[in-house]
Amino acid sequence: MLKDQDRIFTNLYGMHDRSLAGAKKRGHWDGTKEILARGRDKIVEEIKASGLRGRGGAGFPTGLKWSFMPKQSDGRPSYLVVNADESEPGTCKDREIMRHDPHTLIEGCLIASFAMGANACYIYIRGEYIREREALQAAMDEAYEAGLVGKNACESGFDFDIYLAHGAGAYICGEETALLESLEGKKGMPRMKPPFPAGAGLYGCPTTVNNVESIAVVPTILRRGPDWFASFGRPNNTGTKLFGISGHVMNPCVVEEAMSIPLKELLDKHCGGVRGGWKNLKAVIPGGSSVPMLRAEQCDDAIMDFDWLREQRSGLGTAAVIVMDQSTDIIKAIWRLSKFYKHESCGQCTPCREGTGWMMRVMDRLVRGEAEVEEIDMLMDVTKQVEGHTICALGDAAAWPIQGLIRQFRDEIEDRIKAKRTGRTGAMAAE
Repeated sequence: MLKDQDRIFTNLYGMHDRSLAGAKKRGHWDGTKEILARGRDKIVEEIKASGLRGRGGAGFPTGLKWSFMPKQSDGRPSYLVVNADESEPGTCKDREIMRHDPHTLIEGCLIASFAMGANACYIYIRGEYIREREALQAAMDEAYEAGLVGKNACESGFDFDIYLAHGAGAYICGEETALLESLEGKKGMPRMKPPFPAGAGLYGCPTTVNNVESIAVVPTILRRGPDWFASFGRPNNTGTKLFGISGHVMNPCVVEEAMSIPLKELLDKHCGGVRGGWKNLKAVIPGGSSVPMLRAEQCDDAIMDFDWLREQRSGLGTAAVIVMDQSTDIIKAIWRLSKFYKHESCGQCTPCREGTGWMMRVMDRLVRGEAEVEEIDMLMDVTKQVEGHTICALGDAAAWPIQGLIRQFRDEIEDRIKAKRTGRTGAMAAE
């Protein structure tokens, strides 16, 4: 279990003062000038050495991503864009950072931008996050007043500006290139890659897009050393991580824990366990709604990190753990997710535009048991035609929960179809 002195987010629950004075008391903005004095290359090397992987879902090594930015400017400015469009169902970790510990993010933006030679940073915040935007803007104003950002930030000789852009509440704008389109004032629709943002991103200039948590942990890693961060978790899955646990647990919560913590320990220690005991567990979605679920049997020895979950044909994603007990109508739960993805598809790619609606309508019939058994394989087939055939990963995100359902609970789907035929009510959908 993670010790208190190893927690990066010391005000996750808003118990303390979130202002600049409070943040400084808790050790933030301490020696920032000295960190910047290490130079760009050294900072990138230390982030690489820490093993930090992106906390927004894909788990791409952060230091490596930074190193793609051009070393010498060709006349174009460079930008850091922070993805605060936390719209993945079940996910609410970045929100706590922005509400209660905003200075971790702002200091991280300064250091990360310096490391990439970016003199400006844009934080793109989700449309529904009104209070979070107010807290973040207040913290930014304090940082400007104190000379920590702006001209000659932290007296380092580096000029740095930071801006907050408020989205309008579209899930698709959480995808990095759609986010850039939206920031430019256009429709939030994903771009084709290449060019990747590091070559041509915001306004056609070199850009790196990082998740809030990925940026907010940077100052602490650099203060305490990459070896300290790398000491948590399994190799290639290092560091501490915010987990957001919701659903059928005694106390849903957001908690900072070491990577590679066993799922059972996470739920028992911090959430008071599964409602009705561990035996009552039916399934867990381990990383936000777009990753395939795990059956209860897999959860017995599940490890919460990128690699273990990928081996189980699931993923850590945003580490939003959605717990479902035996009372859950699992088919209906996945139908609800497919409805969400149909609603949020931007419609640019035909497989996703047509496929999300098609999958939702079949799921609709499966919930009621009004389908043929053969349609289960047909549905699986359609998810394979959507997955991997779209510009962005929304097609995959719509396909994976359904694939997980068919892989793990095919017997329940078939049982419901047969029950409908024979008039049995036991296996029917919960109203």
